[in-house]
Amino acid sequence: MPESTVVWLSWQQAVWLAAVCTLVAAGIARWVTPERSSRTRRAAAGAGAVAREVAVVASLYALWQYVFALTVTRTAGAMDHARFIYRIEQAVGLPSELTVQRWSMRSKLVIEFLNQYYAYVHVVAMGVLIVWLFFRHRDRYPRIRNVLALSTGACLAIQSIPVAPPRFLRGLGFVDTALLYGQSVYGAGGSGLSNQLAAMPSVHIAWSSLIAGAVIWVSKSRWRWLVLTHPVITLWAVVATGNHWWADAIVAWALLALAVGLLEMIDRFRRDRNDETLLAELPGSTDLAVVSARD
Repeated sequence: MPESTVVWLSWQQAVWLAAVCTLVAAGIARWVTPERSSRTRRAAAGAGAVAREVAVVASLYALWQYVFALTVTRTAGAMDHARFIYRIEQAVGLPSELTVQRWSMRSKLVIEFLNQYYAYVHVVAMGVLIVWLFFRHRDRYPRIRNVLALSTGACLAIQSIPVAPPRFLRGLGFVDTALLYGQSVYGAGGSGLSNQLAAMPSVHIAWSSLIAGAVIWVSKSRWRWLVLTHPVITLWAVVATGNHWWADAIVAWALLALAVGLLEMIDRFRRDRNDETLLAELPGSTDLAVVSARD
């Protein structure tokens, strides 16, 4: 059975996409004049907003791919780092990834489903979230996009340290389940060996957890809690297929929490600054400040 392949845009293609969308957005802004009808202006404003956001996302993607291309050439120490993580997990009493994998492999249907879930749902689910937020919840979209960019960047920075996934440690009994069933996204036509050594932390876990958190935060539907199945299945998939350690997930959660916390601190700082500016502009604000100082 032939191996699965995933086709990604190169960073160069992403740069071109960002440039074209930027030009389109600028052209729309110049084309829209007060003489146009209100309906035309609204339609143009919507098209311009889409073009600008695609330019932003494509730029972030290009940066991600470019930096990743600079770091994936580092492979020295990957196996030693993986064994170190394995020993630490055993020392603190985390359950064995090998147990999860062997239990999952009892059913060929289950492990093939997990292989496919790992390969394809990761990016598709994030794409659906971005489109849904942009068109249905524009006010919440920037916050989620910024968390996505910050947490992914942090993951990428740590991934510059090569760490082998569990499936590379066959001496411990791990199996490359995707390769076994011809569903691997790596190898010929895929990402190649070096990309497979960027196991720490798991971007799959960071993204799936962000998706769940965003839907629960934004949606008012009573069914929104079902989105929690996505990070649960993702965690099961990354472990059962031998692609990640528990530690990869723990670090991803920590980075995601730090990204959310950092952005909240920045927003709070901006709100405080705006409040101070507004107070200073109010009539009699100087007298109020003096009274406050005396109190």
